[in-house]
Order: sequence, then C-alpha cells, then structure tokens
Amino acid sequence: MRDHDFPAPQRRGRGKSRFDDDEPDFLKRGRRTPALADPDAEPDVEDAWSSWDQAVHGPEPHPEWLVTELAARDTELGVLKTGKEADVHLVRRAVPGTDRGCLLAVKRYRDAQHRLFHRDAGYLEGRRVRRSREMRAMTGRTAFGRQMIAGQWAAAEFAALSRLWEIGAASGRIAVPYPVQLLGTELMLEFVGDAGAGEAAPRLAQVRPDDDELRDLWDQLVEALTVLARAGYAHGDLSPYNLLVHAGRLVLIDLPQVVDVVANPQGAEFLARDVRVVAAWFTARGMPATVTDPAALTEALLREAGIR
Repeated sequence: MRDHDFPAPQRRGRGKSRFDDDEPDFLKRGRRTPALADPDAEPDVEDAWSSWDQAVHGPEPHPEWLVTELAARDTELGVLKTGKEADVHLVRRAVPGTDRGCLLAVKRYRDAQHRLFHRDAGYLEGRRVRRSREMRAMTGRTAFGRQMIAGQWAAAEFAALSRLWEIGAASGRIAVPYPVQLLGTELMLEFVGDAGAGEAAPRLAQVRPDDDELRDLWDQLVEALTVLARAGYAHGDLSPYNLLVHAGRLVLIDLPQVVDVVANPQGAEFLARDVRVVAAWFTARGMPATVTDPAALTEALLREAGIR
C-alpha cells in the first residue's frame, strides 16, 4: 500500500471498546443481536447524530440504501464481533420520523492504550509515511506511533475496500462490504446479513455446503483472489473466519492487514499463506487436492500480480 492510498486520519471520541476474542457475541450467547431500537425515541447516552459530514466517504455513486442525511441518528444495537485489534458494533442509522434507515457494521480499532496488531511489523513493510518524525514514532512504537499505526490499519482497510468495491460493482467478480465512511480509527461498513433480524451472515467456517455449493464457493474464492492479485493485493490474513457467505455469495471481510504484494518484501509469502489456509479448509471438506493445489494457485496468482 502506498502513502497516497491512505486518507488522512482524523480524531474522534467514541465509547471505549472492550475486547475478548474473535467469536461473535451472538454466537457465544446463542441468541440474536438485540432488536432494533426505535429511531424516534430519545437517544441513549451512546447514541449520536450522524457523523457523515465529518468523515471520509466511500465510493460514488453511494448505494440507494445508504442514509446520508445529517438529520439521521446513529443508534447502538450491540456488539457483533470482538477481537484483539478491533470490535465490530451493530448500528442503525435512521432519520427520525421517516422510514429512512439502514444497518451498519461499525469497526472500531484499538486506541493507543490497547494492544495493537501482534504481527504488525511485517504488514507495515511497504507502507511508509512522508514525515520522518512519524515514521520514527511508528518504528519505535511510541504512544503517538501506536496511534499512527491504528490509523494506518483503518485507512488501509478503507482504501482497499473502496477499490475492491468499485471493481466488484463494475465486474461482479468480487464481493466486499460497501465502505460507508472513515473517521479516525472508526470504519463504518455495509452490514452483511439479515437486516430485519440484525443477524450477520455466517462465516465460511460455519457453513456446511453440499458438493455443488462447495465447488461454487471455491470458484468464487479463486476469482476473488485473482482480482486481489491483479489489483496488487494479498489479503494478508485470509481464513474461513474472515469470509462470509450471504445469499450464496462469498464476501471478503477484515482487510486491515492488506498487503501490497509488490512493495512489501514479504508480499509473496503473505499471498502463499493465504492460499494454503483456505485451500486446506476446502480440501478437508472434500474438494480434490488436485483442484485446491496451493502451490499451483499461488504461482498463478503471483503471475497475475506481475511478479513472476
């Protein structure tokens, strides 16, 4: 990822996030996400007016379902997922007194007081900032440097999702959540799942596809990885836990550690690891090893990226 790909980080106060592990809360508790709140009711302490006017926006044209009115209210509905680097919250953005509303997945990265990415050094190679003071702070992991890194994670994910969403909208060859907005270390995304129930789409690791469905999901995955490679990217941390299956479509999520396979000296290694992890999952569920051969697929993807 190059420096010009990153929107400038902005500061914003929001409620502190707790962290636990990568298991979604609604799966742990065996229940659905809390029922949607009434947008006309008095807001709770953590509810707020829309921050649309303060943020960097996603690609245009904006989807019709997206609420961009400044009179909208953001209502917190609960936690969808907790993790070591960020929490994902469910938020309803709606205009009081109207039927205009949408669900958003809001990803909040850890601030400088919390633990950041435990393997961040390798991912940050190839990402550079112009100011030497900022680069030294990031390298030395000072408090300011850690905040800079958190901003880079959010900005990297937003930039990658924006580019991939545009490619997917034009070609239909890759599916990612629409990146709604970026504000500091908070990223708002399209909610992928059953909006009526507030229930997120299952991760690939949770589904039990039959043989035909399995082959279709594999073909979608290869197509998505090919699109990533042609764009110069490797996911960087791909697994069955950051792929969603929604209405038969494979959706890539969790891209903060996206790797520029050309600029990053370890780019080819990250790509190869991505392929090994997902190929192993498909092979374990009955796909022929001749089809999921990770070495052959990695070589093909490196050629698509132009480094073979």
